[in-house]
Amino acid sequence: MHTQVHSQPGARGGLIAWACLTAAIVAEVVGTSFMADAARHGGHLGYVVMAVALAISYYFLALSVRGIAVGVAYAVWEGLGLTLLTLVGMFVFKDSLSVQQMIGLVMAAAGIVCVTLGEEHTS
Repeated sequence: MHTQVHSQPGARGGLIAWACLTAAIVAEVVGTSFMADAARHGGHLGYVVMAVALAISYYFLALSVRGIAVGVAYAVWEGLGLTLLTLVGMFVFKDSLSVQQMIGLVMAAAGIVCVTLGEEHTS
């Protein structure tokens, strides 16, 4: 299947690129969550799910950069992935965060918002 993200005119192409980026983020969170589970509890299935999910994540990340600047796409992918994985760690794996770590996450989220709002939009 060949997806033509870059050939879509105006807002529709941008929406497709952002949908691809969203899929990439979800796949990254799923893959890394399974990696953490497999590392903590054993079993090879978690590593298989991790590998497949991360491959899917990179595929959709690559599709997203056809319509989103690579730096913006990567910053959003990495930043939202980090934030969502932190939440998975806290609620699923019962990880705890220090105040310094929480401040860092808030700063990362603010940076993502700034980078995303700075993305040039064409219509």
